Amino acid sequence: MENIEKKLREEAKLLLAEKRVDVIIGYEKGTLPFTATPCFITDPENAEKLVWNACCVQNLAKFVHDVISQHKESQKRVKPEDRKKKVVGVVGRGCATRSIVLHLQEKQYDRGDVVIIGVPCTGYIDGKKLAVQIGGEEVLEGSVEGDQVKVKTASGEKSITLKDVLADNCLTCRFNNPIISDIMIGENAPPMDPDHEYDEVGAFENLSTEERWAYFTKEMGKCIRCYACRQVCPSCYCKVCFVEQSQPRWVGIGADETDTQVFQLMRLFHMVGRCVDCGSCSAVCPMGVDLRKFLKKLDKDGFDLFGNRAGSSMDDPPPLSTYKENDKQDFIFDP
Repeated sequence: MENIEKKLREEAKLLLAEKRVDVIIGYEKGTLPFTATPCFITDPENAEKLVWNACCVQNLAKFVHDVISQHKESQKRVKPEDRKKKVVGVVGRGCATRSIVLHLQEKQYDRGDVVIIGVPCTGYIDGKKLAVQIGGEEVLEGSVEGDQVKVKTASGEKSITLKDVLADNCLTCRFNNPIISDIMIGENAPPMDPDHEYDEVGAFENLSTEERWAYFTKEMGKCIRCYACRQVCPSCYCKVCFVEQSQPRWVGIGADETDTQVFQLMRLFHMVGRCVDCGSCSAVCPMGVDLRKFLKKLDKDGFDLFGNRAGSSMDDPPPLSTYKENDKQDFIFDP
């Protein structure tokens, strides 16, 4: 990781110094142990802040879209002859590059608007799993050394196997290396365990309709509609979300559980063929809602019915945004 981090800083510094990009979006060390914070670097000298480790959680493609779209909006108020292009550099692992592929397929920006510094990924630490391992104690100090996580709390020091605290989406990831990149740093990471990617979904599918609905209502009963899942998702980029529309109003602003269910159901359907399983929504959910199980069900259906895996190739657009004469169609008549 140290060699990757060193090379990452060198490449970022060079891109900024040569003015090939206007900003680099990456991660810097957080203020708390086992945290890394998204950062925006415009000064080549500040490239030394960049880090790459098992604490880098958020999908940075979200910020690529935000920066480019905000710049385009600002340029509308500038005379055509004075308008400038903004090129964004981003540190991209597998899931982030899948989101960028989706953005490009959905015509959100051009390929020339983004420079991708590809990095291999071996998974990130799930803060909730780590908290369980240490009994909810406050982490005073911590580090990752090889395949061990060293944690210091008021009760003492503890060593935890890294795999035991990796996020669930990382454990079975089949795209842990960049799909596309302009600069690739380091060798490709070894595959995770994609053969078991849909194990939990398969068990969920075997439940009765009543049991599945009961699980959905139980999980969504935890939701406080803070919208953190929406805010962090790279595929949620509507200028006005349907939950904030007032003409017509789709969702009430009260505490009615059906409004929460409608929000989550509508968001899930918006994610059909567009979820890259980055795990950001689960990572930021303060209530621990099991969002991933439902998203992985849609992911599995997308592959089973259309042979599509979101963002896995520039030549394979989301199934609901294209038409193919050879699509499997049995499901239309026999769902």
